[in-house]
Amino acid sequence: MEIIRAENHPGGPGPTDWFTGSVQIEMLFNAFDKERVQGANVSFEPGARTAWHTPPLGQTLVVTSGVGRVQRWGGPIEEIRPGDVVWSPAGEKHWHGAAPDEAMTHMAIQEVQDGKAVDWMEKVSDEQYGA
Repeated sequence: MEIIRAENHPGGPGPTDWFTGSVQIEMLFNAFDKERVQGANVSFEPGARTAWHTPPLGQTLVVTSGVGRVQRWGGPIEEIRPGDVVWSPAGEKHWHGAAPDEAMTHMAIQEVQDGKAVDWMEKVSDEQYGA
């Protein structure tokens, strides 16, 4: 058994290639094991969001605080709140982030395939985010 104390979780700002706005990522488990399920808390300041991306084996989001938005390619923007669970199946192009005027934190859990947990794509434009 291993206990990783909260103060020892690796983390830092989200890469600007993957996010728009201020985002902090706190790795919760398997941060360095490229062949296992990985989990992280991701905190978005108001208006911050991911780029479009697809999970090779699916992605689960558990909203823990605030108000957010999520959208699958071709679908409507949907509001998400604490306790909501969002499942994106393998290969589904989508994005998620905070509401325009409220921060949001979610736990992201995804399986890794061939060393990748996510395939990152283009950024979500201001027009797409505000639609």
